[in-house]
Amino acid sequence: MSANEKSNGTPPPLPSPRALSTAAEARVPPRAKNAAAPASKRKARAAPQKLSHSDEPRTAHAGTSLPHILLIHCGGTFGMDTVSSFDASGTLRRGGNYKTGLRPGPLLANILDNFPELRSLATFQVNVPLNLDSSRLGPPHWIKLAKLLDRNRDNFDGFVIIHGTDTMSYTASALSLMLAGFRKPVVFTGSQIPMAMPRSDARQNLVDAVTVACADQLQEFALCFGGTLLRANRALKTKSSAYRAFSSPTYPPLATLGVDIEWDFSALWKDPGVYRPRIKLERNVVRIPVVPGLRPQIGYGDLVARGVRGAVIEAFGVGNLPDQKSAGWMDWFKDQREKGLELYLASQCLTGPLNPALYRSGSTAMKFGATTTRRMTAETAVVKMMLCLAYTDLHLSYPLAGEL
Repeated sequence: MSANEKSNGTPPPLPSPRALSTAAEARVPPRAKNAAAPASKRKARAAPQKLSHSDEPRTAHAGTSLPHILLIHCGGTFGMDTVSSFDASGTLRRGGNYKTGLRPGPLLANILDNFPELRSLATFQVNVPLNLDSSRLGPPHWIKLAKLLDRNRDNFDGFVIIHGTDTMSYTASALSLMLAGFRKPVVFTGSQIPMAMPRSDARQNLVDAVTVACADQLQEFALCFGGTLLRANRALKTKSSAYRAFSSPTYPPLATLGVDIEWDFSALWKDPGVYRPRIKLERNVVRIPVVPGLRPQIGYGDLVARGVRGAVIEAFGVGNLPDQKSAGWMDWFKDQREKGLELYLASQCLTGPLNPALYRSGSTAMKFGATTTRRMTAETAVVKMMLCLAYTDLHLSYPLAGEL
């Protein structure tokens, strides 16, 4: 990162396509750079199932021995049509749906024409199950994506999911937990600038995502953005407009992508367990920040009466919250737990240990039935609670996919 980028957060101009193509070739893992292993050593691939989009997906380089990647486009900034997305004054049009003409065939041709270096990395099929602003995505869409991945697990060597940045960490966390034990690389990416606009980061992010999705080292859900590969359920969007928009405060990057790919092999998930897809989610889960001076009876009220099943309480520090009678928190905890609300204590801090038992306020909350674990991101805690409420054999403290 340049001194200018460190000082003001402004990313430098992207390298030229020629430089990017050269860098991409340098990054290609042995299997992708030198083509695949001999056919006798590669696992036989079942005939691909027909994908769910109304248009039949098109395949690039059919019949080659390169890794076979399913490219899933969910919408977001990456593929925005800059002509139809802006009015005559250059103002972004409002609304969450993008141009309906974005279909698998044209999208694949457009990507391969704009990013020809991808042809040397893998063969592709494209599916567009969603084409939405990511702020509109939620549990029903995560379930749809989980089903798509599950039924195509044996048909592809890896998966790349193009997704809007605003809720990418939620979707990535949800799928990593719902499909724990998947044992295939599933890499999320996107961009801060549409691929058709100058200085777009779409090219580098997609080339990087495909490169790591072709690597034998990766056998988990990950998020590749701004030259960094992060575990999917540890990633957070921490910058709204910088190219390196995501970070992982509680876990080291899986890899750093520069001229070379520097893998941290000690960080890779090595115990995926038995694959057991869990497709159901209980969507009525909320995040509740503890605000000084705000009584929860006034700010949040009777959540159970309104149909809420679980709440992630974002406490202070290691898990503290006001415990004096006048604050109302302990009475509220007791009342809501007796009515059946699941409560999980998280922290408003991005890093550091989570240990509510260290102080009286946190330990009192635990006595009233709140639970906690080793630190999870708030996004991951929310989606894991959704999963645990749908599957009673699971517990928040049970590790599924490296989230703890």
